[in-house]
Amino acid sequence: MTQKIVASRTASRVKRHTRIRLRLAGTGGRPRLAVFRSLNHIYAQVIDDASGSTLAAASSLEPTLKTQTGTKTEDAKRVGQLVAERAKAAGIEQVVFDRAGFKYHGRVRSLAEAAREAGLDF
Repeated sequence: MTQKIVASRTASRVKRHTRIRLRLAGTGGRPRLAVFRSLNHIYAQVIDDASGSTLAAASSLEPTLKTQTGTKTEDAKRVGQLVAERAKAAGIEQVVFDRAGFKYHGRVRSLAEAAREAGLDF
């Protein structure tokens, strides 16, 4: 009798992310807004894949955001607003959203909607 090998959640997410990244890339004119969600925190970067550089970034670990209390979803909303403000300060209006294999739900969705409300177009 053979056993079925079950992939871990992380392995499945990485597999989805690899599949997504085959057709999604950030350029100088329209960089990629990459999101990473850990168990307790959320991180966002605006990346120009052509030059391999990060143009703007924000995370829930930053001192200004870390002192504020609230749920993790509210933290994600604040990170979305902050990364959008920093991207606009760097002259970026349009981005490509990279959810990194995570579902567009909960904290990832909250971050994306806050970034849109703060003026990023995607």
